[in-house]
Amino acid sequence: MKTKIDWEPIIRRMELLLRLKSFPVGFKMISHKEDLSNIAYLRRPSHKVTLCQLISQVRNADWTVGADVDDFIGPICPSIIGLCESPKECSDGTFRSIVWTQTKKDAQKFESAIARLPLNKYEAVALAPLVYNPFDPDIVLIYANPAQMMLLINALQFENYEVMQFFCVGESSCSDAIARCYLNQKPSLTIPCYGERRYGHAADDDLVMAIPSQDMQRALKGLEVLYRRGIRYPISTAGAELDLTSAFPGAYSGIEQIKAVRGNDRRLLLGVTGTIASGKSTVAEMLAAHGAYTIDFDQISRQVVEPGQQAYQQIIDYFGRQVLQSDETLDRQKLSDIVFCDLEKRKKLESFTHPQIALNFIAQVEKITKENPDAIIQVVVPLMIELNLQYLFHKLLVVYIPQDALTKRLMKRNGISQEEALRMINTQISMDEKKGYADFIIDNGNDLASTQKQVDALWEKLLAIQAAKR
Repeated sequence: MKTKIDWEPIIRRMELLLRLKSFPVGFKMISHKEDLSNIAYLRRPSHKVTLCQLISQVRNADWTVGADVDDFIGPICPSIIGLCESPKECSDGTFRSIVWTQTKKDAQKFESAIARLPLNKYEAVALAPLVYNPFDPDIVLIYANPAQMMLLINALQFENYEVMQFFCVGESSCSDAIARCYLNQKPSLTIPCYGERRYGHAADDDLVMAIPSQDMQRALKGLEVLYRRGIRYPISTAGAELDLTSAFPGAYSGIEQIKAVRGNDRRLLLGVTGTIASGKSTVAEMLAAHGAYTIDFDQISRQVVEPGQQAYQQIIDYFGRQVLQSDETLDRQKLSDIVFCDLEKRKKLESFTHPQIALNFIAQVEKITKENPDAIIQVVVPLMIELNLQYLFHKLLVVYIPQDALTKRLMKRNGISQEEALRMINTQISMDEKKGYADFIIDNGNDLASTQKQVDALWEKLLAIQAAKR
C-alpha cells in the first residue's frame, strides 16, 4: 500500500529520543479481508493466534502480519476489535467468572466495561513495524517503560494541553489501549494484562500506549522541544540527599528572576523574536517610533564579550587565543564556526555568556522602569524560543515571513547560495513552530506599508494591555 506520510523519519527520530526497545506498531483495521494481500511482505498465521501474539511478532520479530476472524483462538480477541460478536457465555459473565471474578455479577460488570470496536465495519486487521511505511495506520502502538511513557505523555500534552485519562479493565488490556483509542481518537495508555505478558511477551516494566496516527507528529514535536529544554531519556538523577538548586530548570529555580524582570508595577515586557532575516529589527524600529523602549539581546551579547569583561576572559581560557583577532577582540565568526557542529563546545560557550547577558538585561530593565514605571519595553531576542526564554515576558511577538521569501531575502542580504541560506534557516526552530508560541504575529512578507499598518494596530493593543495593569 502506498502511504501518504513518510513514516520512517518520524519513527526513527522517536526511537532515538525515547530509546525504544521494540518497533512502534502500525495498526490498521481492514474493511475487506481480501485487501490484506495488497500489503507487502504480510504474513498470515499458520495456526490459531491471539491478538497480543500478533503484536509481539511485529514489535519484536520485525514481521508484518494480518488476520481475519478465523485466525484467532476463540472470540475474545476478535470481538474487541469488531471482527465478531462477543458470545453469550462472555456477556452473561460465565467466562470471566471462571478465573477473574468472584461472581457472575462481577463478571458482567467486567464485560460491560470492555470497550469494543463496532461490529460489521471490519473484516481483518493488519499490523507492521511502521518504520517500513507498510500502510498509513489508524493508530500506533508504543511499548515502553514508565519513565519513557512519562516523557511521551509530556510531549503529547505540550501543545493544546489535555489531561490524560488512564483506564484498566484488568484482563483484556487491548480494549483499554486499542479499542479506546479508536473510539475516542485520543492517546490511550494502559498496563499490559496478564495474557499479554504470558502470550505476547510484554516485559514486567512495559506499559502500552495507543496513539491516533494523526497525533504522531505532534508527539514527536513535543519530544523535540522537551529535548531542547533538557528533558530527556534516560533521565539523569540528582541525589535525594543533595542540594538540588543547580539541578532545577531555570523556569523553576528562576522564579525570583521572573519577578525581578516582570516587576509588580505597570511595566509591560514584550518579547520580540522571529528567525534569521525575518525583519525583527525593522519591526523593532517601528515600535520604538511609537515609544517602546528597546533592549536588544544581540547588542548585549556583543557587549559581554568585549575585552575586560568576565565572559571574554572565560572564553579565552577555554578556547585559547585562536579565537582572537589582531586587535585582541573576539573573532566572532571563528568562534561561531567552532561551536556550530559541536554541541558540547556550544553549551560551554553559552555557560560563559548567558549569565552575563541575563545580568545586563535585568540591569537595563531596572534602569528603564526606574525612570518610567509605565514603560512598554520590547526585548528583541533572536533565539528566544530555542533558549526557552519566553517565560520572562508578559507577551510574545513573532515577526513572520514565509520560507520562500525568507530564503530569497537571506540569499540577497548575505550574498550566499540557496543551499547555504536553507542550512542557516534550518539551524533554528521553524517559523510555523514559533508562531505557535506567539501572542501576536507580524507578517513581514509584504511591503513596509503593510508591516507598518500591523505594527500600528499592535501598538494600540499593547497600550490597552498596559492600561489594564493600572
